[in-house]
Amino acid sequence: MLAYIKGNLEIKANDYIVIDVNGLGYKVNMSKKTIETVGNVGDKIKVYTYYRVREDDISIFGFNTIEELRMFELLLSVSGIGAKVALTILSNIEITEFALAVISDDITKIVTIPGIGKKSAQRIILELKDKLKSQQITEDEKTIKTESKNVEESSKVLEEATSALQILGYNKKEIEKAFEKLANKDVSVEELIKKGLTILSQM
Repeated sequence: MLAYIKGNLEIKANDYIVIDVNGLGYKVNMSKKTIETVGNVGDKIKVYTYYRVREDDISIFGFNTIEELRMFELLLSVSGIGAKVALTILSNIEITEFALAVISDDITKIVTIPGIGKKSAQRIILELKDKLKSQQITEDEKTIKTESKNVEESSKVLEEATSALQILGYNKKEIEKAFEKLANKDVSVEELIKKGLTILSQM
């Protein structure tokens, strides 16, 4: 319903902010990390939003980037993970690190997040990877390995980085175009993800 909110930052609290839009104040729940970087009181800001409606509650959740929003939505799709836990995850780990942990079955990394135990970490990995596998791959999208010449000699790195970016909501066609612009193919999975995100955010 609300794709984003743009207005003046009026209040910054521990777990929410208030944005004034033409005299109307919107309370927007956020992760601590997002609140720290959203701006200063008095600044004009724009946040991407998730609008949740329940019988006894209507809440707005805000994010500095679309990638944050996509990850939040993905986390909510995991059984047993609610908005509060999703925000805790986003507050304590970078999106790229979390995505990499999911696709590489790195339970040890995920359980370092406060409130996430081994069983929850296993469930997150299982359900998020299942969603990734269920995505339909078209014939055109399958050409990413051959057309991404700069990374074709590191197919394992490319596949893991591609999976991580898919978890963040990008399709293989977008990722393909981003990887074509990378000059250095001899990089780690995490470096490739970060470079890919930088290019994708500018496309």
